Amino acid sequence: MIARFTSVVALVAMVSGPAPGHRAAGGTISGKVTYTGTPPKARPIDMSKEPSCVAQHATPVTTQDAVTGAGNSVDYVVVYISAGDEGAAAATDTVRYEQKGCQYIPHVAVMQVHQPLAVLNDDPTSHNIHPLAKVNAEWNKSQPKGAPPIHTAWDQPEFIAVKCNVHPWMHGYFVVLKTPHSSITDSTGAFKLEGLPAGKYTVTAWHERFGTQSQEVTIAGSETKTANFVLTARPY
Repeated sequence: MIARFTSVVALVAMVSGPAPGHRAAGGTISGKVTYTGTPPKARPIDMSKEPSCVAQHATPVTTQDAVTGAGNSVDYVVVYISAGDEGAAAATDTVRYEQKGCQYIPHVAVMQVHQPLAVLNDDPTSHNIHPLAKVNAEWNKSQPKGAPPIHTAWDQPEFIAVKCNVHPWMHGYFVVLKTPHSSITDSTGAFKLEGLPAGKYTVTAWHERFGTQSQEVTIAGSETKTANFVLTARPY
């Protein structure tokens, strides 16, 4: 498994809901995402062309597009309300997307439509961030060492692959949603959606390699419902 950085923890806390002890009013949907089948093996990433990035990693870095764990858990799955809470106002907190050690941190960043996004370069080398948007406007910007953050926002919901044209091993995702209710699974595959008013919801789990799965959940009052997902993994 790949070590997490502090910024990842902060972002996951932001998109997953309030900290323990400060539970939002309303209902909760929680569960786990696991897989069936054979997931691809994590491959080592050759960063030798960028020694300054190699020096930042005590152990070799591996790919993050299919990170799995004990009990067939799946990491980096975005679980969100895809229907049932339309019309929510955009969050005003700024989502941080960092380039550090020639990696995108976090690998998957979740944000709402029109929510501020700041892309930072923490490396002693230049990067070129290229979100491959199809619904939103595509752009491609260079960010040299010490350059100020790139500030932007997205106008439409979309799952946007991100790459660096300078370092071809750098891959990540911007997940742009209408809903404020979303979560990214951790290393145990767990997620939690809190603060849901009473109603019927469609809960969707999305993974960049293992696909998408949805189910209906009805919340009454402040109850907690369980929604588990089993995605199909393929080796290639």
